[in-house]
Amino acid sequence: MTHKDEGHYAGKHGDHAQLNQTIIDAIRKHSVGGKVSCTSAFRIVEELKIKPSDVGQSLDLLEMKIEKCQLGLFGHEQGKRLIVKPAETVPPDLERALRAGLSNGRLPCATAWRIAKRFDLPKMSITSACEKLNLRISQCQLGTF
Repeated sequence: MTHKDEGHYAGKHGDHAQLNQTIIDAIRKHSVGGKVSCTSAFRIVEELKIKPSDVGQSLDLLEMKIEKCQLGLFGHEQGKRLIVKPAETVPPDLERALRAGLSNGRLPCATAWRIAKRFDLPKMSITSACEKLNLRISQCQLGTF
């Protein structure tokens, strides 16, 4: 969802979407100021053994924002789209992995996380490499983009 959708996140799920009280309780436990960080959302995923999209949908239905994307794409500093800068260089093996992970010309969030783990890199380093290579990240696991 984009900034223009703020306050209308639930609309993308239609009238059939329902809230789960267990997820709501976990969200309330992990929220700060009516927002939930990406890290906290994934803590909920781990605690409840559910899909990230279930947490994302619940946050949307509650009209709550997700902040501090672990890839650095949003929610860190007011007015900035992302907080990472392009990498100075990208090792050839990392570039090959990133390009091999593309789906419809973009790198899915989950793939970015797997590549970060495989190369033992912070997730934001993957975003930095993508910025250098002009690759875009898509398909947020929580459904924000």
